[in-house]
Amino acid sequence: MLEIKTVKSIDADVTVPGSKSITQRALIAAALAEGTSTLVGPLASEDTAYTAGALEAMGIKVEQGDNQWLVHGCGGRIQTPDKEIFLGNNGTATRFLASFVGLGEGEFIIACGERMEERPIDPLLTALAGWGVDIVSIKGTGCPPLRAKANGIIGGETTLPEGKSSQYLSSLLLVAPYTKNPAILNVAGVVPSKPYVTMTLAVMRSFGAELSAADNLNRFQINPKPYSPCTYNVEGDASSSSYFFAAAAITGGRVRVKNVPNPSLQGDTALVGMLEKMGCTVDYSDGITVTGPRELRGVEVDMGDCPDVAPTLAIVAAHAKGRTVIKNIEHLRIKECDRINAMATELTKMGAKVTEQPDKLIIEGVGDKPLHGAEIDTYEDHRIAMCFAIAGLVTPGVKIKDKDVVAKSFPDFWQRFGWLY
Repeated sequence: MLEIKTVKSIDADVTVPGSKSITQRALIAAALAEGTSTLVGPLASEDTAYTAGALEAMGIKVEQGDNQWLVHGCGGRIQTPDKEIFLGNNGTATRFLASFVGLGEGEFIIACGERMEERPIDPLLTALAGWGVDIVSIKGTGCPPLRAKANGIIGGETTLPEGKSSQYLSSLLLVAPYTKNPAILNVAGVVPSKPYVTMTLAVMRSFGAELSAADNLNRFQINPKPYSPCTYNVEGDASSSSYFFAAAAITGGRVRVKNVPNPSLQGDTALVGMLEKMGCTVDYSDGITVTGPRELRGVEVDMGDCPDVAPTLAIVAAHAKGRTVIKNIEHLRIKECDRINAMATELTKMGAKVTEQPDKLIIEGVGDKPLHGAEIDTYEDHRIAMCFAIAGLVTPGVKIKDKDVVAKSFPDFWQRFGWLY
């Protein structure tokens, strides 16, 4: 258990690791390309290690250097691994590789951690069946583990029946250039977290994909043109930067994140604009700099397009004056934990007044009234640990259980967190 030390003021310049979301997408595209790609500034973490390890098991060599990785692509020719592919609780890789293994020949087993066995994947399996892929939930739950009897992906037209996770859609898009027939992909209903889909399309185009997308991202046409190897620069992770921006907000200090660009491929940079509405000052002239105000004010925001930073905003909201409503976040319930419930529970421990609804959090900010310390359960969720570390900067007695859970996305978080002191 780690007790967080409070800080009187913050004035810091920091860098963050490469984007986890971009790294995993670029790994898939580079793995399928014909030739060697260089990923510059990728994230080395537990999640990306699972992805790289799975690719290695399928015959794709990933040479991991300090700041760049060489990915020796297979040209779409995937080897059948000798044993099951284990992905821990890496939700992105589980969903991406469910489509990826369809390009192979033979039986593939995708296994995972306990939490992933509770996270739905059935809509993706339905869409893959429409492209001729034989893949099922082994336990019949509509969740992993999965078994695929692969023989390539036929392609043609298929429909993703509903999009509780944008990762289903990104998974299908990433393999679509390798279907045997030109691929047409429809999406029924509303596409959540659209910036993540836009990110996927941008990565695909960087590797030479030819595709068209409807403005509402409900219909795609992808030409059967293989990816070309390239050198790909990975942006700094906007989700990881959110904790440093929140630190500036609640302390009234200043933090500059030097390696998250503006504009960015990452929808999570929208948090910065929300902090500005809460009273922060933002400067985009050299990286992104956030300076906190004397008093934060509550806001009402739709975070459907940037759910991973909703817990970060909840921490800031608890320190603001007035009510904050964070809405359209129902899909947070199927993340590494039920993040809506986790944030409500742990903030309440600290004395915050929080109302949990199916798709939103309502937080009555304490303003200048202090919260109190508490032992924070992390629910095996990296983002819960990092969020409440920020709360501990201004509230004595905040203790983080299972601090090492941050390895999933930000292995040296505690070292960089120390830069704030």
